[in-house]
Amino acid sequence: MYEAFYGLTKRPFSTVPDPEFLFWSKGHEMALTMLRYGLMTHAPITVVSGEVGAGKTTLIRHLLNEMPEDLTVGLVSNIQEGRGELLQWVLMALDQPVEADEAYVTLFRRFQDFVIDAYASGKRVLLLVDEAQNLGVKMLEELRMLSNINAEKDDLLQLILVGQPQLRDLINLPELAQFAQRITADYALTGLTADETVDYIVRRLEVAGATKEVFTPRTCQLIHQATGGIPRLINSLCDMCLVYGYSDNRKVIDQSLLIEFLNSAKARGIYSQFRAIDTQPSLVDNSTVS
Repeated sequence: MYEAFYGLTKRPFSTVPDPEFLFWSKGHEMALTMLRYGLMTHAPITVVSGEVGAGKTTLIRHLLNEMPEDLTVGLVSNIQEGRGELLQWVLMALDQPVEADEAYVTLFRRFQDFVIDAYASGKRVLLLVDEAQNLGVKMLEELRMLSNINAEKDDLLQLILVGQPQLRDLINLPELAQFAQRITADYALTGLTADETVDYIVRRLEVAGATKEVFTPRTCQLIHQATGGIPRLINSLCDMCLVYGYSDNRKVIDQSLLIEFLNSAKARGIYSQFRAIDTQPSLVDNSTVS
């Protein structure tokens, strides 16, 4: 829609994950390092948490693309209490047959045999659980019990849990003390810093073909304030600013345009996820992104 107007070859701020636009902040690098550390040390449980849109899915995809050959991986996602037995989800993630009316003992035996057979063939089993904050206390404790399957000194099953900050609140409950004790790799992913937000916006524009300034540095700083540095929110706000600027024939997204858009959105009762920003008149755009 607006690509040609801004001299772009593609849409730069889609909220759909795209490896071409990959941007590694210090936080993302540290989170990935912690995930790798958990794999290398055979950590029983590794936990990474972060706000919605913080880049957890990007981390998971990157990790899955570099899994060692001695790992059999099952990705469990969208699981919630009351939507089937945990073992049913786990077995399906491992491409194992599951019947709706099978007894728990039968499911556990099939899972245990799968893990032991994998170990006998020189492999370990990794369960990667996305949106793990939806599991609840009962399922998290059940996961811990599953991770007790071992052979002599070897842990045959590793768990990686990725979820929103509520996951950390769950794990800190007294009834999950044993679960928490088994966590040996842990990282809380936060939003981008103000400087990283500037670099993030500039990089995505460059990948999309920009050859001149589109967002001023001050605008980028205000976008950081409005979004808390959460990549998905940055993408959403930048994209709408480009649409707003295109409709008003403005080729540079400056502070005034951003404020106009946010005020308009607030008046219409939309985009309530954006935070209030500092709109002091003395804070003006007086620098250029190189």
